[in-house]
Amino acid sequence: MDYISLTAEHQKRLAVLIDAENAQAGIIKNLLDEVAKYGIASVKRIYGNWTTPQLQPWKDVLLSNSIVPIQQFTYSSGKNATDSALIIDAMDLLHAGNLDGFCLVSSDSDFTRLASRIRESGRIVYGFGEKKTPKPFVDACDKFIYTEILRSDEAAGAKGVVQPQPSDITTVKNDRHFLKLLKDSIEDSSDDQGWAELGLVGNNLQKKSPEFDSRNYGFKKFFDLIQSLDLVDVDERQSKDQRGKIIYIREKSKLREKPRQPGTIKRVRRDRHKYEY
Repeated sequence: MDYISLTAEHQKRLAVLIDAENAQAGIIKNLLDEVAKYGIASVKRIYGNWTTPQLQPWKDVLLSNSIVPIQQFTYSSGKNATDSALIIDAMDLLHAGNLDGFCLVSSDSDFTRLASRIRESGRIVYGFGEKKTPKPFVDACDKFIYTEILRSDEAAGAKGVVQPQPSDITTVKNDRHFLKLLKDSIEDSSDDQGWAELGLVGNNLQKKSPEFDSRNYGFKKFFDLIQSLDLVDVDERQSKDQRGKIIYIREKSKLREKPRQPGTIKRVRRDRHKYEY
C-alpha cells in the first residue's frame, strides 16, 4: 500500500510531557520515534526532583534528545508535587492554543482527569506507560502505547527482525476479548456484502480499545496480525486515484445470502403456495 508523506506544515504539533518518576529512561529513543509517527514533538519537557539520585539515568539522555528538564522539589513526603507541575504546564500549553495534541508519559492514574480535560478541548491524547497502568487512565486517552513494546523494538533492532512465534499466534486466538472487538469492528465498518476496509476496521478497533496495538501480540503490522488468525477473507482493490491498493477483509464464518433483485419472489412454504417479496 502506498502512503503519501505529509509536509511539516500539515503534521500534528505535539507536546511530550514526561513524568520522570513513572517512566523509564532506557526507552526514550524508541518513545520519541513512536511520537514521530503521530506528529512533530514541538514541546518536550520532563518533570521531577533532579536533586535525587534516582533520576540520574534521565540526566544522561536529556541533552541528546533535546528534552527540557523541569525542576520540582518535594515539599512533603507522601505528596507528588511533580504531577501537579506537569498538570499545570499542560493546561497552560492547552490554553495557548498552539498544539494539536499531547503525549503523556506516565503509568500514574493521577493523569486520568488531565487526559479527559484535554480531549474535551478537542485535542488528541496519546498515553505512554507500562502494562501496570490503571485502566481509567488508559481509557481516557485516544491511544495508549505500552512501553514494554518499545523495549521489545529496541531488542529487535539489536538482533535483527524478530518473527512472531507460534506462542504469539496462540495468544491472539485465545484472546476472546480481542476477537470480539475485531468482529464488532469489522461488522461496524462493513458494506452489504460484509467487506470492510482494513484501515476503517483498525480505526474502529482503536476507538473501542485505546490500548490496542498489534505489537502487543508480537506483530509489527495490523495486517500481519489479521492474516495470522486465518479468520477472514482478504481482497486487495485498486484505489480510485490508482496510486495504491486498498485492503478489504470479511469474516470467513459469516453466512451471507446473495441479495435478491427487486421484484423477485422467494417460496416460503411449497405446500400452501405462500410467497414473500
